[in-house]
Amino acid sequence: MLVRCGWAESNALLRAYHDHEWGKPVTDSRALWEALVLETFQAGLSWNTVLQKREHFRRVFCGFDPRKVAVFTHEDEELLLGDAGIIRSRAKIAATIANARAWLAMEDAGEDFSAFAWGMVRQALAHERGTGLEPHSPLSATVAKALKHKGFRFVGPTTAQAWMQAVGMLNGHEAACFCYRGASSTP
Repeated sequence: MLVRCGWAESNALLRAYHDHEWGKPVTDSRALWEALVLETFQAGLSWNTVLQKREHFRRVFCGFDPRKVAVFTHEDEELLLGDAGIIRSRAKIAATIANARAWLAMEDAGEDFSAFAWGMVRQALAHERGTGLEPHSPLSATVAKALKHKGFRFVGPTTAQAWMQAVGMLNGHEAACFCYRGASSTP
């Protein structure tokens, strides 16, 4: 029997996510943005809730294409607030649209989101050694601050930490987990 992180044991959806996605290095800028959006919606809720709604999130947020989401209007926000298939939080929906615009501004300025995020993490990891299991860390505070400086919203240190774990920037697997040894913070 495989030993997993405790949070992944409650159902098949979480087990599959843990075993095949969580903690695997993601370097595609759009996919990193999608993961950040989903972590933002997860804030204060269970990850299981987000996973159950992920496919619907993908539909209503145009496949997490930042160029399409950046042009959402107030009317689009109102429609999303009425959609029971997603987490209906005005602040999180507005932040998603603002974050698409921030992502797009970076791209339009010639700055790759993946290179920005991974570069910051690589530089910090050269100086900081944490377990990766903390709910937040000096690194996640630095990343959250840098994202906010770029115009991102609703990305505090806890969300940044969860995002970095989810996309493989930090090894957040428990030491007994079968994924722990294979996890890497560099793609």
